[in-house]
Amino acid sequence: MIRLYHALKHSINGTVYKDYLIKDNTYFKIGGSVDLFVEPENEEELASTLAIIGDSISFYIIGNGTNLLFSDRGYRGAVIKIGNYFNGIKIEENKISVGAGTLLSLTAKAAAENELKGMEFASGIPGYIGGAVAMNAGAYGGEMVNIVKTVRCMDYNGNIFNFSNDEMEFEYRNSRVFKNNLIVLSAELELEKGNKDEIYDRINYLAERRRSNQPLDKPSAGSTFKRPTEGFAAKLIEDSGLKGLRYRGAMVSDKHSGFVINDNNAKADDVLSLMRIVRETVFQKFGILLEPEVKIIGEEF
Repeated sequence: MIRLYHALKHSINGTVYKDYLIKDNTYFKIGGSVDLFVEPENEEELASTLAIIGDSISFYIIGNGTNLLFSDRGYRGAVIKIGNYFNGIKIEENKISVGAGTLLSLTAKAAAENELKGMEFASGIPGYIGGAVAMNAGAYGGEMVNIVKTVRCMDYNGNIFNFSNDEMEFEYRNSRVFKNNLIVLSAELELEKGNKDEIYDRINYLAERRRSNQPLDKPSAGSTFKRPTEGFAAKLIEDSGLKGLRYRGAMVSDKHSGFVINDNNAKADDVLSLMRIVRETVFQKFGILLEPEVKIIGEEF
């Protein structure tokens, strides 16, 4: 690990740390130390990072860390962050070219300022464009599949590809990125011309819905479970009598039962235990097996 650390320090200008506490890079504010933490400054440094690491250790790609739960025992390998170095927004007519490390909220605001509608649903999602594209993020009836035109990706060998919307193989909270081990570098979004006041009215309306219905004052990874084929995870959890249930520092939010929150210095084990209780209880009551939407790293669920 020391050899890899020094090789990366000498090869890239970006951030390289060893034995790095990962919790501050996740919205859950949970997680132990990772062997290596790397944040390349550009595509060339990302390719160099991947080449240096090679098959010597495992690695995991993160963005803004909004839907991640790292183990209390950390991660034995490298975490590569596609962050602020990959940000940037360029708008031409109804198309937005945006870097993978750009916040969705900033992109949605830029769209609104340029009288482009169709991205209002994403205005309150806290993640980066890269993660949103990878998981086909969505809210309030909108999804990234509806606005993505093309995506620029890198594979783990450093090769770069451009994919059309169809080629991205978007599904519910899934895409070609996960299926083929790709890293989103940037995307081109295609929106429609609209009325600025109406666009901001929609953004403000959704923001108020979020403030009213979601536990934004507590660390979490957003929706804990995916929407099942039948029904909605939050309603199934609430109808199982689990709203407000606590397990040590973790809690099923009493504001929105679809969120497991870090209520009081929760550990990853607390969250995982509570998720298992929720899953087993819902299955026993309704025969529906909830699948995690949060990405669990370093632990089995």
